[in-house]
Amino acid sequence: MDTNPNGTTTTKVEEQARRQRRAALKELNLNQAGKESTKALESSLKRHTALIKRIRQSLGVESHDQIIKDIETLSLEKYVDEVAGATLEGIARCKTEKDVWSAAEIISLLHRRFPKSYTPGLVSALSAALAPPSRAVLSALAPEQREKEDSARISRQRPILRVCAELALVGIIKDAPGRSGGEWVMKTLKDLLSNDPTLSSLPLLSTFLKTFARPYLGLVPPASTKQIPSSSEPGTLSSAATTEANGTAGGGFPPIGKEEDELVEKDIRDRFKKMCEGYFENVSKKLVQEHNRLQEQDRRNHEAYIRSGEIFEDRQQAYEKMTKSYEKLIASCQTLSELLYLPMPTLKTTTQKSESIQIGVNTGLNLPSGEAESVAGGKWEDEEERRFFEDIPDLKDYVPRSVLGVEGESDENAEEDNKEKEIKDKERVKEDLKKLEEELASLKVDNEDKAGEASANGKTQEDQKDDEDDDAPTPTPGTPRTSPPTTPQLAPQGPSQLLTALLARLPDATNRTLIDQAAVDFAFLNSKAARKRLVKFMSQVPKGRTDLLPHYSRFIAILNKYMPDIGSDVVAVLDEEFRYLQRKKKVVIEFAEVRLKNITFLSNLTKFLVVPPHLILHMFKVCLDDFSGTNVDNVALLLEGCGRFLLRSEETREPFSKMLELMRRKQSLQHFDQRQQLVLENAYYQVNPPERPARVEKERTPMELFIRHLIYDVLTKKTIDKVLKLIRKLDWNDETIMRILHKVFTKPWKVKFGNVALLAMLTYDLQRYHPAFAIAVVDQVLEDIRRGLEQNAYSINQRRVATVKYLGELYIYRLVSSSIIFDTLWTLVTFGHPEGRPLPGQPCSIDMPDDFFRVRLVCVILDTCGMCFDRGTQQKKLDTFLTFFQLYILCKAPLPMDVEFMLSDSLEAVRPKMSTFKTFEEAAAAVDDLFNPVFQSVGVTSGEDSGDESGDEEDQEEGKRGEAEDEDEDEQGHPESPIDERAPSPEAVVFKSGQESFGPSEEDEAEFAKELAKMVTDTSAESRKVDKKTALALWESTVPPPVLRKKRNDDTEDDADAAAGAGAGEHDVMNFTLFTKRGNKPQTRQIAIPAESALAVQTRTAQMQDKVEQQHLKKLVLDYEQREEAEEWKALETRNRNGAIKIRYVG
Repeated sequence: MDTNPNGTTTTKVEEQARRQRRAALKELNLNQAGKESTKALESSLKRHTALIKRIRQSLGVESHDQIIKDIETLSLEKYVDEVAGATLEGIARCKTEKDVWSAAEIISLLHRRFPKSYTPGLVSALSAALAPPSRAVLSALAPEQREKEDSARISRQRPILRVCAELALVGIIKDAPGRSGGEWVMKTLKDLLSNDPTLSSLPLLSTFLKTFARPYLGLVPPASTKQIPSSSEPGTLSSAATTEANGTAGGGFPPIGKEEDELVEKDIRDRFKKMCEGYFENVSKKLVQEHNRLQEQDRRNHEAYIRSGEIFEDRQQAYEKMTKSYEKLIASCQTLSELLYLPMPTLKTTTQKSESIQIGVNTGLNLPSGEAESVAGGKWEDEEERRFFEDIPDLKDYVPRSVLGVEGESDENAEEDNKEKEIKDKERVKEDLKKLEEELASLKVDNEDKAGEASANGKTQEDQKDDEDDDAPTPTPGTPRTSPPTTPQLAPQGPSQLLTALLARLPDATNRTLIDQAAVDFAFLNSKAARKRLVKFMSQVPKGRTDLLPHYSRFIAILNKYMPDIGSDVVAVLDEEFRYLQRKKKVVIEFAEVRLKNITFLSNLTKFLVVPPHLILHMFKVCLDDFSGTNVDNVALLLEGCGRFLLRSEETREPFSKMLELMRRKQSLQHFDQRQQLVLENAYYQVNPPERPARVEKERTPMELFIRHLIYDVLTKKTIDKVLKLIRKLDWNDETIMRILHKVFTKPWKVKFGNVALLAMLTYDLQRYHPAFAIAVVDQVLEDIRRGLEQNAYSINQRRVATVKYLGELYIYRLVSSSIIFDTLWTLVTFGHPEGRPLPGQPCSIDMPDDFFRVRLVCVILDTCGMCFDRGTQQKKLDTFLTFFQLYILCKAPLPMDVEFMLSDSLEAVRPKMSTFKTFEEAAAAVDDLFNPVFQSVGVTSGEDSGDESGDEEDQEEGKRGEAEDEDEDEQGHPESPIDERAPSPEAVVFKSGQESFGPSEEDEAEFAKELAKMVTDTSAESRKVDKKTALALWESTVPPPVLRKKRNDDTEDDADAAAGAGAGEHDVMNFTLFTKRGNKPQTRQIAIPAESALAVQTRTAQMQDKVEQQHLKKLVLDYEQREEAEEWKALETRNRNGAIKIRYVG
């Protein structure tokens, strides 16, 4: 006997009986549908009305027998529609499984009697009842009202869905003749779930799976255990569970012998199962997101409670609402997990999620001592720092025990003394921790006065004693004294001279090897006097040599194990100096370097375990008690120096975390300037870095990784043939591989800059086998160059350099022609500038005067392939471009030194003898001299725009570059033609008359006006079905006669002259001519309309628009004629140039 997730027990016999019962009912519905009854049927209206009422009330078990009897004895032909409507209402009252089966039997009986009139209407009504709600309607509702509407809909649709699932199994709802209705049910559920971002329809899926998981999904419960293994993945556990259940004799349901015995087709079951598992994955993701949101909100509430002492009501209500929604979601997800036999998603707890020690939160403060190292990071930032502070040499390995004064018994006594000392230190740390907890408990965040009093009264007895002893002699901190001579004339003889030489060498011992050797040397000179001299030397370190303090600390730590008085004496000196500086808090600037040296020295000694933990914690506490002025910098220095070590050490973690929490509270209470606030924040986050999510690495397929490895790692000059063969072996018919190759070959900035040429060579080799691929690569490279010009983003400058380098290499390997290179060069210097002509002082949004990156790009292209343009027409093209390029450079601000050097190197490489222009005027004159013949050849002057209004840059560039030159002879892989090898012929120049060059003449304008008037007045016979006489009559009746028009024009001119001579007050009106007709006599009358009126404004606007449109149309027509004429001349010139005779046209 197995237990279902819903809590009911089901035997194998019951499941088999349920399947046989459904199969029998399905066969009955298929065989007897539409058969007429042989009994005499009653047509009583009263009984029919009672039956419909009974069906409407319920189709459950209690009324099942009576409804079956009435259906078998009544005719019902006239009441089929009413019965179908009542059936839908009766289904909604079926709550239990027996009620659902009763409804299925009743509907099956009605289906067998009326399969054509009853069943289609019922199925359509059921489909409408299970339709998903409208999103527009739900979005218009308030959240509370929307929740109520969803709950009512779920209650209404749940029984209908169960009945529909049964009807699909017994053959009433069908996808097609001979098939079950499994796809209909799957589509209905999919619509409900896919249009539900709030997961309100999730209970419907749970209800469906509790009863119908076996017939629709083919799922059976696992026979061995109910526990879901955590290692299983979504989508695989269901199949494994089904296989295991079918293969077990005593645990699960008995396997079906034949596929034909299944009520739902196998393909439908597989699709249904995949859909449900995919939906479960989405629900799991939603659950993880809500879990993280809830934890984040909980953390924010805790921080708000720390800041203000309470959680506001609105925040609390939002948190409770979020918690309620989360609990509901996790319950639904748990139910789905049990029904689909899939594992629940892993929900990180607060301790698992926290990767850093969160001070003030319930994580990181009460960790067991064994887990201190499990937090993110550790005591040390890297392995090198760990070795410096922990790998300390033992003097016993280098110095004889007799020299160190260590005997066997003394070793045991020293160990006992060390243990007693450690026990005392731990007791003192515990006492300090208790004091801190008491102070934290008494500290109120919302009462700054109390906090101030607490900090004022928090002084220890030692501090009070220091205040009383102000008259005691104090040392002069940080004043270096005269060092002993470092180079005596004679070699050192006695221990004193040897010690002097050793101390003189210490400032130069700036690595571990030298400082360790110095410690061994001092051990041989060990004496009480030597130790005193060493302590005195260590107390007089120059203020500016803080770089020596870590090495001096290591020196002291090496000696401290066998000479503990050195460490204690140095710490005592530093402690006394710290107290002295605390009494001189008001002296800020003079003692700034001394404070830095003191705190740095103490921090390094702390990390070497020379300073007792209670002492450094006490110093930190003293600074916190008076958390202002120089103590703010002291706290920051302590945190940066040894805060990480103290926070991650076992014995100091708890008290130091309490101190950090106290510091954060006081920091939020007090007002600090921006510098102090920044210093404290930096120091705190250096000790306790904030939590960061793990960097998600992009998932790549093995094939993509292989291709990237070939191009980025393997590709060199020696291996290029091997890489080519491997790439050719790939499946080039696979679109995925083609897309990966295209992406790799069009991103040259991801390869080494020196390998860009190899990438172009590889593209050239592949062109032989896959020409379309090479074309796509070239096209993408040109598109990337154009997009870089449009964006002009600093972040992609490196990509742009690599791209133009790649384009130059593609030309070297004959994948692009020289015309593309020159088009790119001209685009770089003209794109974005008005009419493609840069001018000095004229700003351009994508090419500012102080932006020199385009100059760099031009230099990269010239360095890559500029040396190829050294003869023929290409040489002339490059000379023309370089002239314009100098004009472009002179439009910029003065070049920086690096850009100037790059430019001079590039120009010297391609044109070493070229003379450069000094001023913009010289460059502009040279450019005009180059372009004027070209402009004259196409019939315009240099000041006119001969292109159309479409803004095509290529036409503008052709006009500037003089495309009257020969076509590029360097095409894809073809050798130069013999025509290009002989001496070039004189270039044909075509001169046109002055009238043609200076725009339209008066005759042209008159003819244009005539044609325009004809075009406006003429109408086609098809558009206007009037004869010529009627049209003439209509025209004469609406247009004033010529005499009146002439008179009106004269009056208008007179009025204009009068208005010009009068004052400014007469300009406030506009004269209109009113044309009327009395009988057959037309009459006119002048009307003065205010100029501000709507009629006058609209009329003036319409006149201006008409004038602009007329001028535009006129320009288009004339430009079109000029272009046609220029093209004819150019074609004639080209044809004659290709012939044996050269003709020069001079007009």
